[in-house]
Amino acid sequence: MNNASSIALSRLVAQSRAMDVTASNLANASTPGYRTERVIFSDWLVREPAASDATKLPPGGRVLAFTQDRATYRDPSSGPTLHTANPLDLSIAGSGFFTVNTPAGPRLTRSGHFERASDGTIVDAEGLPLLDSNGKKLQLAQADTFITIAANGQISSQNGQIGKIGIVQPDDINRMRAEGGRLLASDSPTTPVAAPQVLQGTLEESNVKPALEITKMMTDLREFQFTTQFLQSESDRQQSAIDKITQRRS
Repeated sequence: MNNASSIALSRLVAQSRAMDVTASNLANASTPGYRTERVIFSDWLVREPAASDATKLPPGGRVLAFTQDRATYRDPSSGPTLHTANPLDLSIAGSGFFTVNTPAGPRLTRSGHFERASDGTIVDAEGLPLLDSNGKKLQLAQADTFITIAANGQISSQNGQIGKIGIVQPDDINRMRAEGGRLLASDSPTTPVAAPQVLQGTLEESNVKPALEITKMMTDLREFQFTTQFLQSESDRQQSAIDKITQRRS
């Protein structure tokens, strides 16, 4: 494969990744607490053989710039707040994450739709228990019927205090891996948020802007098609050259 095709193919692979990320954003436009993802591209520079010596450069010799999928990051801005009046629907104003326990260990989330399980444990939509500030499950008694949650995460009922929701922040927010549309695994330690702002009876909606994502998807698709057409034209050019050389030798 020649240099032009290799460079175009690197762009094609990167553009395919960008389309996948945009499609994921659109698919999670209604997922509570979801944060829009973006892809960062950069140039991967490769010096052609002998390009370090100007006297030995082949015709057209230069540094080649391939497209590299460098990283994926999340838009940290909060989504709009939806008022539900459900006492176990929670959102966080500002920084911080809820922690739920999964079979793979604790995971962070901004999705605050919780409910009471049959044994009184406070769980999310997938049945994962919400953890308190000590990393323990939060559990309501059968007699706890009037639930109030303060801004600092303290849960109380008409029978007294029950526990405090653990609101944490990763030391390095860029070292977080998405696991589905709601959960995040942190590769860095987490610390409790000093003054969390928990809002009871509300949900943080996705911060995805569907109209913007559809426009971006159309742009990504046009660029993908343009690169595909270039690769096809380059392939046709090479095949034509091979045919002409073959004809001359025969």
